[in-house]
Amino acid sequence: MPHQRQDISAAGCKFAAYRLDGAAPAATELIWAHGWGHSHAALAPLAEAMRWRADSWLVDLPGFGASPLPPGPWGTEDYADAMAEWIAALPPRRRVWVGHSFGCRVGLQLAARHPQSVAALFLIAAAGLPPHRALATRARRLPRRLAFRMLRAVTPEGPARDRLRERYGSSDYRAAGTMRPVLIKAVNEDLSDVARGVRMPVVLVHGEADRESPPEIATRFAALIPGAQLHLLRGFDHWTILTDGRHQVAHLLGDLIESLR
Repeated sequence: MPHQRQDISAAGCKFAAYRLDGAAPAATELIWAHGWGHSHAALAPLAEAMRWRADSWLVDLPGFGASPLPPGPWGTEDYADAMAEWIAALPPRRRVWVGHSFGCRVGLQLAARHPQSVAALFLIAAAGLPPHRALATRARRLPRRLAFRMLRAVTPEGPARDRLRERYGSSDYRAAGTMRPVLIKAVNEDLSDVARGVRMPVVLVHGEADRESPPEIATRFAALIPGAQLHLLRGFDHWTILTDGRHQVAHLLGDLIESLR
């Protein structure tokens, strides 16, 4: 079903939002926020699967998909403030924020800073805490990190240092381009205090095989957020949880919607 695009202006930025009406009138509305480097299209199949339960908005967060860049090096709190301003202008509804990865970071900030915006969070492959890596993993990565630090110390800012970042940075970093300052802020943030401040129903759904955002991050979030529910799904990673795992994810989201009635 084609999605109805609207161009939104909020908090000094512009972004695209796509409306997907449910198959029948629904009391609950879902707001879908994608992961880093993706767009609303990554979550569209899940939103389609939920049409019989809820209406949906799918967002291209500023700097992704059809949305222009944010006006500066935004942090996730800036994204949350923009989403809150937009939501406040919508007709009153019971809303659930459905985030994947980076979209979970924004959702947590939204719930903590603007709790009136949404009634619950549904967080898929949540990110936002520094990973606790095994000693063997840290040991394997140490030589590369040390080499980068040593070379960076003797390389002035400019094209040479940019080439250094390209060589040693992650795939997300290399692909980030003009969004690199936003990425750096996001990967260095610790949302522990933000999570402690969330006071609404939260469901965390995570793939046990996730290597981008290890399951232990979801376990720690569940301990930090009062009353949070955690579901670890076997056989899925950071991306396949949205595709091969979509039926299980949709079932759990339906349970959350039902619990809010």
